[in-house]
Amino acid sequence: MSMKPDQLRSARWFLPDDLRSMGHRSRAMQMGLADEDWHGKPVIAVINTWSDLSPCHHHLRDRAEWVKRGVLQAGGMPVELPVPSFSEQLLKPTSMLYRNMGAMEVEETLRSHPVDGAVLLGGCDKSTPALIMGAISMGIPFLFMPAGAMLRGHYAGRTLGSGTDVWKSWDDRRAGKIGKEEWDGVQGGIARSYGTCMTMGTASTMMSIAEALGLTLPGASSIPAPDSAHKRMAAACGRRAVELVWEELTPDKVITKASVHNATVVAMATGCSTNAIIHLTAMARRAGVEWGLDDFDRIARDTPVIANLRPSGSEYLMEDFFLAGGLRALMKELSGKLDLSALTVTGKSLGEGLKGASNFNRDVIRPLSNPVYGKGSLAVLRGNLAPDGAVMKPAACDPRFRIHAGPAIVADSYPELKRIIDDPDYPMTPDHVLVLRNAGPQGGPGMPEWGMIPMPSALLKKGHRDMVRLSDARMSGTSYGACILHVAPEAHVGGPLALIRTGDIIELDVVKQSLNVRVSDSELNERRSAWVPPPPRYERGYGWMFQRHIEQADKGCDFDFLKTEFGAPVPEPAIY
Repeated sequence: MSMKPDQLRSARWFLPDDLRSMGHRSRAMQMGLADEDWHGKPVIAVINTWSDLSPCHHHLRDRAEWVKRGVLQAGGMPVELPVPSFSEQLLKPTSMLYRNMGAMEVEETLRSHPVDGAVLLGGCDKSTPALIMGAISMGIPFLFMPAGAMLRGHYAGRTLGSGTDVWKSWDDRRAGKIGKEEWDGVQGGIARSYGTCMTMGTASTMMSIAEALGLTLPGASSIPAPDSAHKRMAAACGRRAVELVWEELTPDKVITKASVHNATVVAMATGCSTNAIIHLTAMARRAGVEWGLDDFDRIARDTPVIANLRPSGSEYLMEDFFLAGGLRALMKELSGKLDLSALTVTGKSLGEGLKGASNFNRDVIRPLSNPVYGKGSLAVLRGNLAPDGAVMKPAACDPRFRIHAGPAIVADSYPELKRIIDDPDYPMTPDHVLVLRNAGPQGGPGMPEWGMIPMPSALLKKGHRDMVRLSDARMSGTSYGACILHVAPEAHVGGPLALIRTGDIIELDVVKQSLNVRVSDSELNERRSAWVPPPPRYERGYGWMFQRHIEQADKGCDFDFLKTEFGAPVPEPAIY
């Protein structure tokens, strides 16, 4: 123990013999607490993203109790504090619109209350980066408790994967291959328990990244939500949080360039969601680590996909991954590519946390010599259509589209796109490139997951299941197909995507990592001079603030004023 009890942050509220602190103690006693609860003990915030409208986090009300049990076991005082739940399915127009707002709430909740450390409970897509970004900016000791993936889905004797099999079944229904009865069966069988998507979508990607960053207990990100081990892990998080405070193990000691490197390697090897680039960039920059598309590109070129998990893999799901040894086993396979000296919230190195890890199924977690896909999960593309970059997931698309040229069909909005894809007689071939624009950070607004553009009915009825689709939007990590995403700058702010026209030839080359439109610079300049900026999406409220301060996809979509280098650190609150 390096910190003394009278040095605890919470002691500023409870220890002084003065009028204000007497009021703090009195109000704590109003809730039934006594001096024995807080005196000389770390106060641990249990930051909970549970809500009645967050199915992925529906068990976190219970898990908070297990975290509190661990805090009490270690001699601390637990306090549960709610923050937004980030329900990916029910929050509209997109949970991404509210990620930064959630990060701000986490930061200010921790700063304004008498807490010494924190356990962050989350897992559904945006919750992980929001929680971690806010806690990084606050700077007190914390660790992340992953919500865990749900059980695998089942219907009519077949295994279903979150999202991935929804998209496939929807294509089948629109193609007339299945009817309402089977559609309803998939609806009822694909989500059989609480927990996050059980494919390697954004939720599993971000929980894995949190562990690779060193912010979870070893193996925590792989435990399925309904498994009894998940409760024991929650209690262990509570115990460890108390120790973190005494050890003064703050996030700046854990999140370093080495740990961000490790997280990127692990993400690429898992067949990660494209959203990993946006969120990990934002998280790293909050910690003062400059990390961007070039870093992801460099690591992707040298890191094969070895997690045989849908959607990049063909068969397995997160429960299989857990039983095969989980993320610790995968990192053991990758140990030659990782900085094993990186410190974790255990107080030990990443390498020490991998001791004893075993791979029990070498088809689920492949050795480097037998990868699912030879290069990393994601490809960064650049060219005159995306000067600041775009992202693609080549492992999850038809290989023939990795090098492609075809005429654009351009939609300026999702309603316009929907008219195109729902028209069974729309004149198109699989060689066309379907373009959706004005769906980026400002245009969406919030960069919704519209980039997984459904296959057009006109092609489905002919048996086609993939084509090149291009947008400044994001897509669900459970999605698949030849979808080019995150085009930056976005169309709404005048990026080149705003200038292309139906019929322009779009050129994609994953090998050369290029994305271009076959239009001369002079013609693009003429179009730019005639371009009229669209009206702002909001004229008041949070949205008004969002559109004035949101950064582009290549910079992580954080608010400019939340960046570490924006200004001096925020001081501790005055207590008078």
